[in-house]
Amino acid sequence: MASFQTKLRRLPAKRPLLALALSILLVELVGASGAVFTAQGLGTWYDSLARPAVAPPNWVFGPVWTALFALMGTALWLVWRRATDAPGAVRLAVAVFAVHFVFNLGWSAAFFGLQAIGLGFVIIAVLWVLIVATMWAFARVDGRAALLLVPYLLWVSFAAYLNYGFWVLN
Repeated sequence: MASFQTKLRRLPAKRPLLALALSILLVELVGASGAVFTAQGLGTWYDSLARPAVAPPNWVFGPVWTALFALMGTALWLVWRRATDAPGAVRLAVAVFAVHFVFNLGWSAAFFGLQAIGLGFVIIAVLWVLIVATMWAFARVDGRAALLLVPYLLWVSFAAYLNYGFWVLN
C-alpha cells in the first residue's frame, strides 16, 4: 500500500482536475484567512487614515485577491504535477511558496491587525523578495507557474507603493 505522500504526489497525474481544484481551494482558504486581520482594521481606523491619491476603493481588493489566489493555486498545481519527476525542485518550490505565504498573511496582520503601517511596509518589502524567489523556484519546475505569478508581483508592487503612501501620509 502506497504511503499518503506517494498518493499525494501521484494525485495530479491520476486526477488532474481534482488536484487543480484542491490546489486552488487550499490557496483561496489560506489566503482568505488574512481577512480576519483586515476586518479588525477596517472601519474607524482605516477610514480615518489619509489615503494616497491612487488608492482604489475598498471593494476592489476582494475580487483582485480572489483572482490572484486562484492564479497562485494554479501555479502551485503546475509545480505539484511535477512532484514525481523532480521531487527535489518541487520540494524547494513548495517550501519557498509556503514561506512567502506566511509573509503574505503577515502583512495583513501587521497593517490591519496591529495597525502598524511601518511594520507593514517592511513585511511587504520582504514579501516582494519572496515572491521573486517563489517565481524563481517555480520556474525551475515549470515556467508557466512562474508566469502565473507575474500579476501577483505587480499587484504587491502596487500595494507596497500604497503602503508607503499610507506610511508617509499618516
